[in-house]
Amino acid sequence: MRFLTAGESHGPMLTAIIEGFPANLPLTADFINQELARRQMGYGRGGRMQIEQDQVEILSGVRNGLTMGSPITLQIKNRDWVNWAEVMSPAPGADMTTKKITRPRPGHADLTGSIKYDQGDMRNILERSSARETASRVAVGAVAKALLKEMDIMVFGRVVAIGGIKDTNPLPGIPWEELFSQVESSPVRCFDEQVSENILRMIDQAKKEGDTLGGVFEIIITKVPAGLGSHVHWERKIDGRLAGALMSIQGIKGVEVGLGIQSADQPGSKVHDEIGYEENNGFFRYSNHAGGIEGGMSNGEPIVIRAAMKPIPTLMKPLNTVDRATKEKLTAQVERSDVCAVPAACVVGEAVAAWEIARSLQEKFGGDTLEEMKERVKKYRIYLRQV
Repeated sequence: MRFLTAGESHGPMLTAIIEGFPANLPLTADFINQELARRQMGYGRGGRMQIEQDQVEILSGVRNGLTMGSPITLQIKNRDWVNWAEVMSPAPGADMTTKKITRPRPGHADLTGSIKYDQGDMRNILERSSARETASRVAVGAVAKALLKEMDIMVFGRVVAIGGIKDTNPLPGIPWEELFSQVESSPVRCFDEQVSENILRMIDQAKKEGDTLGGVFEIIITKVPAGLGSHVHWERKIDGRLAGALMSIQGIKGVEVGLGIQSADQPGSKVHDEIGYEENNGFFRYSNHAGGIEGGMSNGEPIVIRAAMKPIPTLMKPLNTVDRATKEKLTAQVERSDVCAVPAACVVGEAVAAWEIARSLQEKFGGDTLEEMKERVKKYRIYLRQV
């Protein structure tokens, strides 16, 4: 399984091509659009979200609501393209001066990207480095979620910190569906209502001050069978894949699994999960400090991973920089942007994690059709209960 995305932030559209999905998987544009809508929500988003209201078009690989086994093409049109057609035109004669950028933003790809690709206009860098690209990956992740749903695997996320305000409560002992429902009702995707209110006030304050906020989100993946990934090949380790996927999201600066960094501060007796066994249910862990992953493989417990997102580099009160063309000391360019995009990044995190779980699932169980894969997963789950 693999996918490729293409498209610029203010270009005509975003496109993704997916290869390797089994035939007969139920898939509709409505299902993908639900995920795209979730990405656009969240307190602290900017004006671009009022413009786009993303809708996907499925251009290939699906017929009559079912995948055919052939490559799937997804397209999301940029509604703002009408205002940028002259500036972003691929044809000779495009307007190369009106929106030209030479003042790089600290913390953004602007300067380094313009040096790497020798681009005098940093517009050519930010158009692709923009988090607008993540709309494509959320669409791809929705396809992965559709496959995981057939295997009774659920992927969802919650925000656990924004701007230093943290939800320090452990995962509540309630059904996952109930946890997910409450998180969905929060404008910042936080389970704790009081923490949510405190975060809302902090976001409002940051907006008044022309500043931005980062935070931490947590992804939980339930009912993952033990044995996805590998201890044999470094590139197939499931934690490595998940960490790499999360780090590929714009603005992510750190990832941890389970206890993560905290495990370095405690003795082994407080870190490792003791093992139990129940007849007809198989092996289990009494705790889940490992976050559902041991030795590069899923161990049957829920996978729990977290990612830390830095504040958005575009500030309404911009930082100091140097104009690349003149070398003059100036303030950084100001582009339309969010105050806080952590809730949206959480949805993107779900998408990239879902893709990696689906990819590992396909590697282990294979199958050209959904029916083949489901039957193999079913037999394997029986094996896990009896081994």
